[in-house]
Amino acid sequence: MSTPIKNRYDFVLIFDVKDGNPNGDPDAGNLPRVDPETGCGLVTDVCLKRKVRNVIQMTQDPTKGFDIFVKEKAILNQLIEGAYQTMGIDLIKPPIDEKDGKKRNKEGSGQGKEVEKARNQMCKTYFDIRTFGAVMSTGANAGQVRGPVQMTFGRSVDPVVTLEHCITRMAVATEAEAEKQSGDNRTMGRKNTIPYGVYVAHGFVSAHLAAQTGFSEDDLALFWDAIVNMFEHDRSAARGLMSTQRLVIFKHDSALGNAPAHKLFGRVKVESKDKSKPPRDIADYAVTIDDANMPKGVSILEMP
Repeated sequence: MSTPIKNRYDFVLIFDVKDGNPNGDPDAGNLPRVDPETGCGLVTDVCLKRKVRNVIQMTQDPTKGFDIFVKEKAILNQLIEGAYQTMGIDLIKPPIDEKDGKKRNKEGSGQGKEVEKARNQMCKTYFDIRTFGAVMSTGANAGQVRGPVQMTFGRSVDPVVTLEHCITRMAVATEAEAEKQSGDNRTMGRKNTIPYGVYVAHGFVSAHLAAQTGFSEDDLALFWDAIVNMFEHDRSAARGLMSTQRLVIFKHDSALGNAPAHKLFGRVKVESKDKSKPPRDIADYAVTIDDANMPKGVSILEMP
């Protein structure tokens, strides 16, 4: 592990989707998420973080500090208990340090300095905890962690149109269904997409919080790589063609930063070239970055 990062970063992520559903809403029949007042499409921060987690899980060795805490089929309380077992702390017996109490307040739950030790162990073990943070105050109790990396919703530049398609499967699930159809064996279904949309999300990386979780330069490099490649490892029929088009990073030469994030974000413009027709490709948009008269101590990096 390298040392915790020393610089603050703010970044702009530009991605697009063609003939797909970038982030379905379970409360709306899995329709693409849309701002009802503007018609602009939305992709939640949770959705984007999920894709980053998946890339790290696929590409990194979990035994070397790159395990994922929030993953499919995980039982979180068991993972928290595992941290205590790794440290050799018996949550049935009284605390080893009498300053933490002469008896166990709640059997199976850490207390006093034990919680801080467990918190540090969880940060050391799980990439997503030291990156995004986590609430681990359930079960054995490893406290809470505020992650140094935070992201906003992705919002489409222009309003999007939600389409519903009827699809057919040339098979049925049961014999009863086949009998009803006299052997025709067809199943009808629905698929929801948007024809095209360019989305912009914003993010922040705090050096102050990175010092608390141990988020390192190596972790940051992996995070940038995961952001760039997350859609390459998340293909599905439902999502259509999704791609990271630009990642614009503002690096501050200090831990607390040298300029307000919103003013830096305002330097990145994504605009449709021709308002007379609906956009259907990234080439229909102009992406401009104003790098003139940059605030002192702020530099611009671009990926890919």
